[in-house]
Amino acid sequence: MTDPTPYETLDQIRKKMESVANDFAAGKINRAQFNAIYGHYNEQRALIERLYQRNPERDLWRQAAQPGHTGFLKSYYESKPEFYIVFRHHDKRPLTLGGQQPTDTSPIGRMIGTVWRMEQMPPHGLARKALNDGRWLVLALGEYSLTVVIFSRQPTASQYELVRDLHSDFERANRIILTRNLSFDRLVFPQRSLLI
Repeated sequence: MTDPTPYETLDQIRKKMESVANDFAAGKINRAQFNAIYGHYNEQRALIERLYQRNPERDLWRQAAQPGHTGFLKSYYESKPEFYIVFRHHDKRPLTLGGQQPTDTSPIGRMIGTVWRMEQMPPHGLARKALNDGRWLVLALGEYSLTVVIFSRQPTASQYELVRDLHSDFERANRIILTRNLSFDRLVFPQRSLLI
């Protein structure tokens, strides 16, 4: 197997850049991950082009083509859940909460208040909002309750879906307790798995 030429290497990097764009479009990575990884490939591409143009007889460009940084960038810029809280509809006392509670909880209160003031609250829903400090709030709505999760950055589509699924599983597992006002200390909380 022969070593790739600089042109073949540049073509491979271009395909990786397309793949990153596709991953972002599909919701597999967040905006920060996209910017970091795409930026890395763009810098790598520009460096290979400059090194090859300056000295085409030498293989200096090969050092710039070494793989290995994108895994770190993807992990570093990954959105992580930091806090969750679960409420029964129209009850200001949380059923449970976990993680590092934000110092400013007013965005949570405003979003929940907006939902609870709706004349006809939908039986299911998912909302998200960017907060002023770069974190994101995700709210999953169910028939009896809602879950709010604070993420460190913009979540991916799969993370939104995870919050929705955990809340649906919470309502499914606890339906009898929630509908009959049985002892809430018997509730189970799939949301806890967010912080494991």
